[in-house]
Amino acid sequence: MGKLDGKVAIITGSASGIGRATAKLFAHEGARVVVADYDAEQGLQVAADIHETGREATFLHTDVRVPEQVQAMIQKTVTTYGHLDILYNNAGIPGDQAATGECSIDNWDNVVTTNLRGVFLGMRYAIPEMIKNGGGVIINTASVNGMIGLPYHPAYTASKGGVIQLTKTAALEYAQHNIRVNCICPGGIWTNIIKTFWGDQFDEEMVKREVTKYQPIGRFGQPEEIARLALFLASDDSSFCTGAPFIADGGSLAGPMPG
Repeated sequence: MGKLDGKVAIITGSASGIGRATAKLFAHEGARVVVADYDAEQGLQVAADIHETGREATFLHTDVRVPEQVQAMIQKTVTTYGHLDILYNNAGIPGDQAATGECSIDNWDNVVTTNLRGVFLGMRYAIPEMIKNGGGVIINTASVNGMIGLPYHPAYTASKGGVIQLTKTAALEYAQHNIRVNCICPGGIWTNIIKTFWGDQFDEEMVKREVTKYQPIGRFGQPEEIARLALFLASDDSSFCTGAPFIADGGSLAGPMPG
């Protein structure tokens, strides 16, 4: 028996990184998984990988910035599987590096539209279907940088802070409908986004040394570690949890490193 037997789950941004690890774990735990991403090549591969394990998955090409595509993602899921139990709004981008006074309007709009509007749109169209279904679970990917500042990424930090507040608001609004809404706030997780954050200064060995200065656990997290937290939130193991940011950051928010 899997923790998600009989459940239908949509995971956005699931062609790579945290989303890919979560899609595979949810499928392993019995869910029928919708792999939603704008990267068709990688998304189809994730769905194929799941099929090879004997589990069920469908790829849907989706740009979370576009209302019509998000609405279609929800509708196609319900048409295919009959209902929707779990939505993991995971898709996100870091954007370009620039101080607040130099951040371009295009960069701001692209990051906020993807990271915050994309989460809103997912909830906007999923919640009515979950109400019809008698309840559901929504998980949103925020960040520890939605709680503390990150120099040269004003749009990213603002968008992730917004995800935390949107999560709390929706949780209050829909608790009576048996819909739980939580968000995950990862710290430094070893995905391709790390390269984007560092930009032209990226050097793998240097970056891995630097992480020990702000993550006391002394290493980057792995996508599979966040996937396991998402599984907890998606399953009945977290039945009394809603409206909360769940931090997985290797201790970076606990306080300054000694010495």
